[in-house]
Amino acid sequence: MSETEENKILVRRFFEELWNQGNMVVAHELLAPTHVHHFPDGDIDGPDGVMQLVSTLRTAFPDFYMKTDDVIAEADKVVMRFTIRGTHQGEGMGSPPTGKVVTYTGIDIFRIAEGRIVERWGEIDALGLMQQLGALPPA
Repeated sequence: MSETEENKILVRRFFEELWNQGNMVVAHELLAPTHVHHFPDGDIDGPDGVMQLVSTLRTAFPDFYMKTDDVIAEADKVVMRFTIRGTHQGEGMGSPPTGKVVTYTGIDIFRIAEGRIVERWGEIDALGLMQQLGALPPA
């Protein structure tokens, strides 16, 4: 199997095992100790920071599910386009539980080194998410 294919499998495991199943144990296996997740509003550092993010989102959306729409890889980079669906049943996302089912999309770019994810750049449709939650008026 090529290194590019191995990198795609690693990213799929990151989404399926950590995000969809909530298996926090795999964070230290899949993410480099120096991992940085770049968001438009700031970075999250290390596997522990990512586990906190996953925990926060899975608390707010207990039925959180991320569906893979596309995976593209070249050299040490993997790009994943995805759709997230969940019901806002817990605290988080800046508002009390609304009971609303939301669906939003995103694209992540991962950099892989030595079989681990060392960087991730994430973009989601935050405006659409906040509108669905009722935190912002529709456009």
